Amino acid sequence: MGKITTGELAAPDKKTHSVYRVNVITMGCSKNLVDSEVLLGQLRRGKFEVFHDADGKDFDAVIINTCGFIHDAKQESIDMILNYADAKTRGETGKLYVMGCLSERYRKELEEEIPEVDRYFGKFDIKDLTTELKTVFYPEYIHERVITTPSHYAYLKISEGCNRSCAFCAIPQMTGRYKSVPLENIVKEAGYLSRNGVRELLLIAQDLTNYGIDIYGKNQLTELVDIISGIEDVEWIRLHYLYPSGIPEGLADLIRDNPRVCRYLDIPLQHISDPVLQRMSRKVTRKETETLIRQLRDKIPGVALRTTMMTGFPGETDSDFEELKQFVVESKFERLGVFTYSHEEGTFAAKRLNDDVPDEIKQARADELIEIQRNISLEINRQRVGETYKVIIDRQEGDHFVGRTEFDSPEVDGEVYVSADRELYAGQFYQVKITGADEYDLWGNVLF
Repeated sequence: MGKITTGELAAPDKKTHSVYRVNVITMGCSKNLVDSEVLLGQLRRGKFEVFHDADGKDFDAVIINTCGFIHDAKQESIDMILNYADAKTRGETGKLYVMGCLSERYRKELEEEIPEVDRYFGKFDIKDLTTELKTVFYPEYIHERVITTPSHYAYLKISEGCNRSCAFCAIPQMTGRYKSVPLENIVKEAGYLSRNGVRELLLIAQDLTNYGIDIYGKNQLTELVDIISGIEDVEWIRLHYLYPSGIPEGLADLIRDNPRVCRYLDIPLQHISDPVLQRMSRKVTRKETETLIRQLRDKIPGVALRTTMMTGFPGETDSDFEELKQFVVESKFERLGVFTYSHEEGTFAAKRLNDDVPDEIKQARADELIEIQRNISLEINRQRVGETYKVIIDRQEGDHFVGRTEFDSPEVDGEVYVSADRELYAGQFYQVKITGADEYDLWGNVLF
């Protein structure tokens, strides 16, 4: 991304800090990105010159916000740390700090293995990091994040942690118990984002479904979404990562009746075979899952359901996988991601279950599911040809403007390539008639 302008804040003063040009690098998920944006906002208010994911190494400090979710993500974070540790040794950059999930989970090991890092911080140590940089932490301005996404959409994190006990997941070890952000704080942050040009808010959490129970004694997700939808200039609200049990009553009705709430739900299911779900400790059955899908589609006509499936969980048999394949064929999810199981240190599965599905079989099963979904996606997209949809423009690419319908989340879903005889603007909404489709993307002509 590069340099982030300081807006109305005073320009950085080299005399104020021993460190004054800071590059924050974000690894992993959108929840990590929000943490980086909060940190950038604090540093900018402290009159630092701030950058995000900037090229080059000529900085007074580099802060790497790491991911510790699965093996590949951990390795990417370690490789990034090593890259900047080498640069620091060569004198190409200044201080090197590491924060986030990986250092929350493995701080002692990292300190021993990569001592070139000046200091390691956990996931929730932003205040300590600002103290290290000799500036002030401003809790009253915690909502004033630096937006690193295209300025018309932003992620809005509504909770930390997770109370679920899924056998394969290490996230609760890093993030702790579920902790909702107070409703008034979320509304304040959403208002700030709206005033700074955000038109699409993507609500995220490890588990949206549990929002509010720890603070208010009851689920408040529907109420939260309803309140946010009333904020001026917010035209789309999108929901990511709902656990498939306990989704609050009334949410489907709100999505159906409120045009500002996208008809889009991201509900990671992981599997459908009851024996696998039981070993995963998902605490949901195939019958309950099928009932949920049917109810959502009955209540929200045209809803796009995104889900995630895992292949190769310990004990997954050929029969289990055949059941999963058939379920995907029958369910025709609008969006589906697949990943292979990996033993994660400290999880119940790693402690108690034998990783008995060979890696090549895990991957072959994943590839097969992806191919099934590719054909489903092509079928669904072809059915959209001739229809007209509201599209938000993200960018221009060659002769086309590129945007998304309400059924597509940025970075993970398909796009619409729009032809127009006039200039279209990022962050603006247009009516687009769909003229073509492939497995993932649509083509169309702007109408007005």
